[in-house]
Amino acid sequence: MPELPEVETIRRQLEPRVVGRTIADALVLDPLWCAPQSPAEVEEALRGRRVEAVSRRGKYLVFELASEGFLVMHLRMTGNVLWIGSDESDDRPYLRFRIVLADGARVLFTDVRRFGTGIVIEGRSALDDYLDARHGPEPLEPAFTAEALGKATRGRRAPIKAFLLDQRHVAGIGNIYADEALFRAKIHPLKPAGRLRRDELGRLRDGIVATLEEGIRSFGASIDDYRDANGDSGQMQERFLVHLREGEPCPRCGSAVRKLRAAGRGTYICPKCQRAPRAARAKVA
Repeated sequence: MPELPEVETIRRQLEPRVVGRTIADALVLDPLWCAPQSPAEVEEALRGRRVEAVSRRGKYLVFELASEGFLVMHLRMTGNVLWIGSDESDDRPYLRFRIVLADGARVLFTDVRRFGTGIVIEGRSALDDYLDARHGPEPLEPAFTAEALGKATRGRRAPIKAFLLDQRHVAGIGNIYADEALFRAKIHPLKPAGRLRRDELGRLRDGIVATLEEGIRSFGASIDDYRDANGDSGQMQERFLVHLREGEPCPRCGSAVRKLRAAGRGTYICPKCQRAPRAARAKVA
């Protein structure tokens, strides 16, 4: 957390509020937030620059600035990016970074566990290099097809859930949305990625897209710390099909949802709809 839908929700909320406005001041309150860059370096790079666009790549939120400057932020586990009006107090717990816009509005980065980060990158090519090294294709773009997914999984022995959690394969998917997408696709999370059949690849691609789009429509999922740019909770947690629903009936077949470990993470499945691969069944037996 947060994953693609949460970051995209924040991006959409911030865009009309900050694009076209100039950064009057910036203050890094926690040097860890921007390391290895220094707070002074980041603050100086941001002051006086106009925000031209707000974009997203995977789980990264990007403020695109005048003269090809980019503020690249990652919320990690507990980060939040909040917009505060000029007439509101910005006294927030766990405040790590503040932007003051010329109209007096502010953008705050809060983070209780201090894992979130922010850096300034100069130049479009440097930004592309930075993001390309960390992220694979965007799952909501037209190029993300069953065929492309098949090429990426070919020969992979890792469980499909581990494959999905690796940002170098698919950008923006984390534990929550992997569980939901695999359930929609009727694929067990421990099945080796390279053994998915063509029909399974098609179902998985569609399941990923449908799950992420539902997450965006629901303004993300608020299980622990996530809040949107307005400080409000998301509603996706109320629409989970299997995630966190251990013991509840599967919405498809009525079997009890089970929890297991996959890719080192707590994972929720329907044991009837998501048939375990042979090796996994043998371990259980």
